[in-house]
Amino acid sequence: MDLPRWGIVSTIKAPVAEILDFCAHHLDLGAHRIFVYLDDDNRAAFDRLSAHPKIRPTLTNDAYWRQLGFKRRAKHQSRQFENARHAYGRAGDVDWLTHIDVDELLWPARPLADQLADLPPDCLCARIRPVEALAPCGPSDVTHFKACAAAQPKRKTQTAQLYPTFGLHLNGGFLSHVAGKMIYRTGVPDLKVQIHNVFVGDQMNPGQQELPQTELLHLHAKSWEAFRAAFHYRLEKGSYRSELKPNKPRDEGGLSMHELFSSLYADKGDAGLRAFYDEVCTASPALQERLAAVGLLRSYALDLTTKTARHF
Repeated sequence: MDLPRWGIVSTIKAPVAEILDFCAHHLDLGAHRIFVYLDDDNRAAFDRLSAHPKIRPTLTNDAYWRQLGFKRRAKHQSRQFENARHAYGRAGDVDWLTHIDVDELLWPARPLADQLADLPPDCLCARIRPVEALAPCGPSDVTHFKACAAAQPKRKTQTAQLYPTFGLHLNGGFLSHVAGKMIYRTGVPDLKVQIHNVFVGDQMNPGQQELPQTELLHLHAKSWEAFRAAFHYRLEKGSYRSELKPNKPRDEGGLSMHELFSSLYADKGDAGLRAFYDEVCTASPALQERLAAVGLLRSYALDLTTKTARHF
């Protein structure tokens, strides 16, 4: 029996080098098709990607949105939905598709196609859980990541112990999502893709299974400089925006990331943000030791430079 083919769709606004790293990593894993929707007029990226037979880049310019029949959506998340829908209609040469961001890398412990082949026929989607990158304390070929417990009570206790100053307000110690992303079958009538879920009609995630042998490496805040540069955008429009709910009930100390960061920045400015970053997002020896003691430390050599040289 032939193994299933899988592909990726991503809406991307990033430097050319970062886009090439993202694509090369997934080509190395065996991606059959990569749909890249360039969220800005990045013609340099378009030209490089167009030359690869497995990549389908699209410039999401005015002509693209007119072709879809409406104006460019104001919200980035809405543009992601539309692009994912557009790619789904073009994905006839793959059996599975996943919608991830340029700062997210799949990391399967065994070939992803083998894992997908093991799923039962009534499974229309599978969830890939995230781990979040920690910034290095010095030069290293290895990137460290923090994981979190799947069970909420255990996660709550561990988070408070791992991050003593800020853990009370965090879900698993993550700045971004703990839900992960979905990989879903193609060719399913009425399937609609959202950020962390899929729907078929009114049914959410029909036949969902976990993919425990694949992790989603989330390079959300891979350096202090990158975190600080993205901070205000994320606070206003991105993963720290005000419309997102607290990670846990308010009577248990729950604050939204917007509330936590707004308060911290108003009170202490960059020094407050840096204190947060140092405790929660940096691969200090002490945090590595605490994570390793409870089985939540991951350490991987990404080797993106070699992969990009191989494919581009």
